[in-house]
Amino acid sequence: MRAHARGRRGRDRHAGHRVRGDRPVSESRPAAEPGVLLSAHVREEIDHWVAKFPPDRKRSAVIAALHAVQHERGYLTQETMDAVAAYLGLPPIQVYEVASFYSMFETKPVGRHHISVCTNVSCMLCGGEELLAHVERRLGVKVGESTPDGRFFLKAEEECLAACNGAPMMMVDHVYYENLTPEKVDRILDEHK
Repeated sequence: MRAHARGRRGRDRHAGHRVRGDRPVSESRPAAEPGVLLSAHVREEIDHWVAKFPPDRKRSAVIAALHAVQHERGYLTQETMDAVAAYLGLPPIQVYEVASFYSMFETKPVGRHHISVCTNVSCMLCGGEELLAHVERRLGVKVGESTPDGRFFLKAEEECLAACNGAPMMMVDHVYYENLTPEKVDRILDEHK
């Protein structure tokens, strides 16, 4: 009888709810409250970017809004993405699409200091891959992992960071370090506690 009441993909045809067992489950979550989940500083940052676009183009500020949230919190949660969507007056899916498309956004907890080692052509030819291997050995993690103490996160493969004249290079917390050697990398990592 339950199978007969279900429509396609587990939806109850009459109520518009997903069906779990014999109970319908609402697909919608409570609306995110931007004033609670987004700090005053983040809201000011979002407002700054929204003002740069025509009023009907708030979606253009999504990347900047997500950057502001991630910079403050370390990563993006579903709740904070919902809050950004509510603050901008957008459907949440439009924010999720941006957060899941760009490699610069993290949607799970990661280490405090974000490290990106460039391995694109110029850096690769100047020892970028060896530098990445050194960082992995030094931290005891692979690309895409955080150190057990939560201190560092070695970001997944990074495309060109546009500092080819300083190859090999890496970025730590949005600061570029160029013309690197393993010894210089060790000093940089020691400075980030």
